[in-house]
Amino acid sequence: MKFKKIGVIGGGTMGQGIAEMLAAKGLDVLLVEKNAERLDYSYEMIETNLDKQLEKWAITQAEKKLILSRIQKVTHFAELSSCDMVIETITEDLEDKQKVFNQLDQVCPSHIILASNTSTLSLTELASSTMYPERVIGMHFIHPVGKVDLVEIVRGLKTSDSTFEDTKTFVDEIVEKKGVMIYESPGFVTSRLICLFINEAMHVLQEGVASPEDIDDAMRIGYQFQHGPLEMADRFGLDSVLAALENMFREYGELKYRPSTILKKMVRAGQLGAKSGEGFFKYDKDGDRI
Repeated sequence: MKFKKIGVIGGGTMGQGIAEMLAAKGLDVLLVEKNAERLDYSYEMIETNLDKQLEKWAITQAEKKLILSRIQKVTHFAELSSCDMVIETITEDLEDKQKVFNQLDQVCPSHIILASNTSTLSLTELASSTMYPERVIGMHFIHPVGKVDLVEIVRGLKTSDSTFEDTKTFVDEIVEKKGVMIYESPGFVTSRLICLFINEAMHVLQEGVASPEDIDDAMRIGYQFQHGPLEMADRFGLDSVLAALENMFREYGELKYRPSTILKKMVRAGQLGAKSGEGFFKYDKDGDRI
């Protein structure tokens, strides 16, 4: 199967990263958001990220213009009918995602692969809202998309072999990342392990064992993580971490997945991490730690 045009639904942090990465690989991207205002904001954030790379001499001005020219802003699902694949990357809410897949079912021909970037939800359950569950698959990218060369390819109960093989080819050869096959399980591999790591760091903080800075330094320097667990949570979005833990706690019923009290309090207070400017640490408008 040839991949030339990809739809990306959702212009949040992950949607921006996926759209930019695909455009940088030479693919045409249709970026979809609920309204023009949110779409413009997502596009501006992609441009801001490219400007940062420009400052660091990572890309040229011509490359920046070329990447942006490949991203088309779209507000109507009907325009996605011409895509070779559609990647959904909205917030972790099963009902909302099912609505999206139901709409896609009505506009996308039956051979088009419908992928979800979900980190914890059931692909089988998502696929149940479509007429062709065999073409639904999980394609879980990890933040920051442009720098992490791994994608979890998640098979639902009815995902066909051809859908998996085409998706594996897309990940390995088109976007040039390592695709690992995962059989459906809440949290898959990466979210299941990293959320427990983050949650335990929050328990350590809550118990007064060490400060946020020292907890992060201990793990970042001691074990060569790019970011410590608390800054990691800030960059994922504390609301996203909370949603992931709650989904896994509900599915597994094991206490180790129960979100820490401090995480719940911070989300209720609107301290969501880098995207809100404050989480365990403070961030400027570009998402850089202050």
